[in-house]
Amino acid sequence: MTLSQTHRTIDAIWRMESAKLIASLTRILRDVGLAEDLAQDALVIALERWPQTGIPDNPGAWLMTTAKRRAIDLIRRMKLRDQKYVEIARSMDLYTEEDIDNILDGEIGDDLLRLIFMTSHPVLSQDARVALTLRLLCGLTTDEIARSFLVAESTISQRIVRAKRTLRDEKIPFELPTGEERKERLSAVLEVIYLMFNEGYSATSGDHWIRPLLCQEALRLGRVLAEVVPHDPEVHGLVALMEIQSSRLKTRVSPTGEPVLLMEQNRAQWDRLLIGRGFAALERSQKLGRRYGPYSLQAAITACHAQAPTVAETDWIRIAALYEALSRVTPSPIVELNRAVAISMAFGPSLGLQIVDDLSTETSLKGYHLLPSVRGDLLVKLGLFDDARREFERAASMTRNDHEKELLLNRAAECVQ
Repeated sequence: MTLSQTHRTIDAIWRMESAKLIASLTRILRDVGLAEDLAQDALVIALERWPQTGIPDNPGAWLMTTAKRRAIDLIRRMKLRDQKYVEIARSMDLYTEEDIDNILDGEIGDDLLRLIFMTSHPVLSQDARVALTLRLLCGLTTDEIARSFLVAESTISQRIVRAKRTLRDEKIPFELPTGEERKERLSAVLEVIYLMFNEGYSATSGDHWIRPLLCQEALRLGRVLAEVVPHDPEVHGLVALMEIQSSRLKTRVSPTGEPVLLMEQNRAQWDRLLIGRGFAALERSQKLGRRYGPYSLQAAITACHAQAPTVAETDWIRIAALYEALSRVTPSPIVELNRAVAISMAFGPSLGLQIVDDLSTETSLKGYHLLPSVRGDLLVKLGLFDDARREFERAASMTRNDHEKELLLNRAAECVQ
């Protein structure tokens, strides 16, 4: 394996393991900023050693052991007077290569959920919570997050630094809150898990179109949360959404890794077990709530797709109506863009194009690559191939995902042909 291949492998391992490392270290240190620093230290050591020694059989265990040892060294070096920290350091079990059957099970899941509740504390603004989530739980760089927010990288960097400092200075506990405090944070926690799942379902950047392990982790956390908070309809709505969306993961990429869009997927290969679980969660949500919330509405939309044997048999009119309801519950240009697609499928591309053109002046969508992508698709259906080609090329210049860029450039080439 070449040095560049080793570094790419290490990067992939880091994306899979970083959130668990940070969660575990936060439990020990009660400082999310310091936890991230120590996790990064372990990554630096891996980058130095693994090209010479080879990647361990259990890279996650190796990183965990290295990071925890550095945490112990730090605790001892600073001579913390807090007896609780001393006791944790003395009694801590280190992970070794032989811990393959136990590594990162059970306890880590609880740590991740506690970390989500911690970073969802109302002491942080919504923008700070989202940025910190994308950084810690999804492993995005500040540059990638900045592109998602459509702001300068320095702004995101400062936002994350301030958020970690606030959590430390306010001594926000690393725990699952109860009672009213849990209710107050629940919507923020749902948003965090939703963001985590979406990053796995459609990766912001990199070599992969999807990150299945991130989707699986978000879905697992959603299921755990549904057990912790069984009477909230939106918790079950989010679980339903993730279950049904997860059923498509295997069909979202070709055997060679190219993206496969929804309209072209083999629906016979969708996971019927996950779809069944999603329908059951959606039914629980409906029984608990008198009206749909944003996650339940999105779950109902995905259910429409899952129920249809083919694209042609999809109830696009119902999907358009659900997007209309969603736009009233959570008004958003992105929701409106999705509604435009549904409208075009139900009533023709001209109507959809009118909505998309109205969104062209929306400031928040200025760098959003799916706006020109959707517009290009509608122009193709109207036979305006030169205009469509330009839209696909513009979309390709905006995306940071390599496979998505290739897909869009291929669509642009098809317009020429």
